[in-house]
Amino acid sequence: MTNSENHIATTNQTNPFGLSRSILFGISIAVLAMLFLVDLGLGSVSIPPVDVLKLLSGQQVENELWHKIVYMIRLPKSITAVLAGGALAVAGLQMQTLFRNPLAGPSVLGITAGASLGVALVMLTTGGVASIYTIRQLGMAGSWLIVIASATGSGLVMALILMLSARIKDNISLLIVGIMIGNITISIVSIWQYFSAPEQIQDYLMWTFGSLGGVTSSQLSIFIGIISIGLIMAFIGSKPLNTLLLGENYARSLGLNIKLTRIYLIVTTSILAGTVTGFSGPIAFVGIAVPHLSRSLLGTSDHRVLIPATMVLGAILMLFCDIIAQLPGSQISLPINAITALLGSPVVVWVILKNRNLRTAF
Repeated sequence: MTNSENHIATTNQTNPFGLSRSILFGISIAVLAMLFLVDLGLGSVSIPPVDVLKLLSGQQVENELWHKIVYMIRLPKSITAVLAGGALAVAGLQMQTLFRNPLAGPSVLGITAGASLGVALVMLTTGGVASIYTIRQLGMAGSWLIVIASATGSGLVMALILMLSARIKDNISLLIVGIMIGNITISIVSIWQYFSAPEQIQDYLMWTFGSLGGVTSSQLSIFIGIISIGLIMAFIGSKPLNTLLLGENYARSLGLNIKLTRIYLIVTTSILAGTVTGFSGPIAFVGIAVPHLSRSLLGTSDHRVLIPATMVLGAILMLFCDIIAQLPGSQISLPINAITALLGSPVVVWVILKNRNLRTAF
């Protein structure tokens, strides 16, 4: 066992349930599978869980319309919820460890704000053809125009952050610079909104609410591929993250290249958060709340355990939020961004009250 691994092991705490981590992980997978089936069955047209299982296994059901509803609408949305929740949670975990800040999240470097800036550039300046047609005919967050604009905006901000990271040695200073860049982009968007037509502002606000239903079946494979690459990169970076918990000076003495590690984590976070924002719009609080919940439930700071656990818990939270947002049996669908904030904030407060000092995890 290396020095860093020994330190992580000695700082671990017993989880509050007194169960082994393998059992807790198995329970989490079972809960995730159950919520996935519930999410597929609920909506304006209710489908019994038994029939959902039949559809997923390729069997015939009484109502042929259910097959189209599940495979064309609900299955892409549920898969998007699983991947988006896991990606944002892991991105938040990386940022909290990199900056040793319990309030850090995927948007802390301005990546999400950069994506919003790209979308605003399309919706608020090009007029009705880009915004109204794209949103109402092609699907709000699912249109390629919006996805490309979002990816371009987040990519430009990521490039700027990477250039600045080469000159800024202190992570806290980089954190502040990232927050300022995010504030600048938000200010630019606000100015554009002030001079834009009401219809354009309404379309842009619709995008900011977030949507898990915008990813079409044809786009789902690309979404899965990019998120999978980001998650694999995050898991590969678990050992450097463990080393960073020891402090930068001690990490350097162990041979860790702080500058390259920082760049690697920024790129990984940008891939995860930027992709989710591009396809589903900005979704808040998942990246902040879930990492704290994972540390509290598992009683560990080992990222080899935290990363897969955070990914699963993030997927569970996003599916749960999507179920609530659907208002089963109704045609109304609440903004997913509002639901995640409504549920994520109490989670953070509960963890703070339970642990009293979040800094001990860093």
